[in-house]
Amino acid sequence: MTLRLFPPVEAKTHVWLTPPDLLAKLGEFDLDPCAAMDPRPWPTAAHHIAPPDNGLLMPWFGRVWLNPPYGPHAAKWLARLAQHGNGIALTFARTETRMFHEHVWPIADALLFLANRPHFHRQDGARAHGGSGGPMCLVAYGRENVIALKRSGLAGALVMTLHHEVAA
Repeated sequence: MTLRLFPPVEAKTHVWLTPPDLLAKLGEFDLDPCAAMDPRPWPTAAHHIAPPDNGLLMPWFGRVWLNPPYGPHAAKWLARLAQHGNGIALTFARTETRMFHEHVWPIADALLFLANRPHFHRQDGARAHGGSGGPMCLVAYGRENVIALKRSGLAGALVMTLHHEVAA
């Protein structure tokens, strides 16, 4: 018997713009290192890094907004945000994955598991059909970003992490 292996499915696009109402509830960001190319229908931060520039290789500064490309690429982006230590990422709530165990659970300060799946937008700003395709969460690194999640008014469950030693 021959085992037939199929190549991994590659998305037609990695450009799924964050809904502007979600961004507005989180406050202003200094940098989006994963921004959509110009023209973008709305800003996600004061400064954008977009293709052809690679945001993983560029300097990061200030409060970062991160809506990374999903799939096998997401872990690299979350690792970089964890290292930077100041920002919020929007990602699938796949809590059992290596990505979560390496870059979220031991490092992030809080997570907001969203009650509703966001409806992303296409490059032209039009709302995409259907929801996000899976449960989503916002991952906060840094105290200011935990406060932003608490004050956002977004429906969901806020979880504070215990990524540091707790005295017995």
